[in-house]
Amino acid sequence: MDKLEILEYFPNHIKQVLSDHINLNNYAKLEEIRIRVNKPIILKFTENTEIINKIIQTEDILHIMEYITENSIYSYQKQICEGYITLKGGHRVGISGNVVVENDRVININYIYSLNFRISKEIIGVANDIMNFIYEDGKVYNTLIISPPGAGKTTILRDLIRNLSEYKTIGVVDERGEIAAMYKNVPQNNLGLQVDILNNIPKSIGMKMLIRSMAPEVICADEIGTKEDVEAIKYAVTSGVKGIFTAHSDSLQAIKQNPILNSLLENNLIERIIILEKQDKKRNFYVQSLNSNEFMVNIK
Repeated sequence: MDKLEILEYFPNHIKQVLSDHINLNNYAKLEEIRIRVNKPIILKFTENTEIINKIIQTEDILHIMEYITENSIYSYQKQICEGYITLKGGHRVGISGNVVVENDRVININYIYSLNFRISKEIIGVANDIMNFIYEDGKVYNTLIISPPGAGKTTILRDLIRNLSEYKTIGVVDERGEIAAMYKNVPQNNLGLQVDILNNIPKSIGMKMLIRSMAPEVICADEIGTKEDVEAIKYAVTSGVKGIFTAHSDSLQAIKQNPILNSLLENNLIERIIILEKQDKKRNFYVQSLNSNEFMVNIK
């Protein structure tokens, strides 16, 4: 997908306005395009936010939904109920509005109020330095990558999968479609050669399915956090499968205070913890191993 093809999902009068603010020079820093009814357009770049004096109308939202669903909203109903739609190129459109719930299950989102175009950022090589602590002499260490939201743990995980797939068979459980960004059964992100993907399935179910059906050497999942996830990880590790996972947290101490995540440590299911932090627009990572050795390296 051409970089600026993201503009093709907007009506012409909005596309023209966006074209005045988004170009090939600044696109690499574009992170979000936020559209809200009766509000101006907001562009979020890596280093700044721009407010565009273009007020969005309800009919604009309807036209954009027609474009991103290829004039077939019904065929995208399941994604809409999840709160987002994945586009070609791996971009994702978050959706908010009136949520229709039936029997504790979301069956629709109507009267859509806002859309958030999240621009896909696939950074090849961003995990090269971390690889040395996860993969050594043919051995993969069971690893948990933690960070607050927005520090890049999914981006790191994606690049680790791509690197490891040169040596190992990888099974990826992509519950929310953020790792591979499947679009019509084709991954929009390059995860490497030896990778099998289960998309849009709970992690706890998907991990066991992959182990039974695809015999991976390494299994990967994003944002674990439930008892069921931990049980699936225990099943994987005790089956001889290595694992690399991510979770929301900001320190080893915070992990230990979380009963669910701490059970991974207490049961010796994790051998390395990668702690990501972002300061002054730069990322650092710390590697915490079981023998408490700690390292700090700047991610370039």
